Amino acid sequence: MTARRLRAVLLLAAAVPLTAAVAAAALRAAHLKLAVDRYRLELTAQPRPDCPDCHGDGGWWTGGPDPDMEACGCWTDRRGLHLPLLPRPAGWDEPPF
Repeated sequence: MTARRLRAVLLLAAAVPLTAAVAAAALRAAHLKLAVDRYRLELTAQPRPDCPDCHGDGGWWTGGPDPDMEACGCWTDRRGLHLPLLPRPAGWDEPPF
């Protein structure tokens, strides 16, 4: 292996963990959740822990005999991103769990 190729491999080996750490920090700072599998890449908004309305719970329960949860705007007003990667096979569905 030449010195130039060895230097490129070592630089790449150092860059990959750094890139992953920066991406993880950016997702935490933006309060996003990343879900990846062979069929999709999806970014979804998460409740802000410092929200003065929901205090990081994502919403609150409304009263009554059949209570419903009202979602807080700290995460429902933000859009997510869904990128399909591979076509799903016929009859494909979400896992049962």
